[in-house]
Amino acid sequence: MASNTADWIVPGLAFVAANLPFLFERILFMIPPAHGQKAFGWRLLELLLLYLMVGIFAAALEQSAYGAVYPQGWPFYVTTLCLFAVFAFPGFVYRYLWRGNRGRAAKKEEDIK
Repeated sequence: MASNTADWIVPGLAFVAANLPFLFERILFMIPPAHGQKAFGWRLLELLLLYLMVGIFAAALEQSAYGAVYPQGWPFYVTTLCLFAVFAFPGFVYRYLWRGNRGRAAKKEEDIK
């Protein structure tokens, strides 16, 4: 795979993966939650697990492209984790700000009637 292709695949995959916990209601994408809605803590855990999975995929891509995975210090991992959190912002807005307010507004309209 060309280096230029990998330069676009990893951030694209990270963007999609960062938004997945906010789009699905199943815990770890398999287990339905007991109370019908997944807690925010589960979403954060899934976000961290997906960050690790994307990191492993990126390291495997780097290994295959360059023959070695270059060592990184803690600033690299903090920066990429923060970037992953920024990538998750559209999913967070959809789940808690946009979709949540629409549901509450519909409930208020029902209460008025």
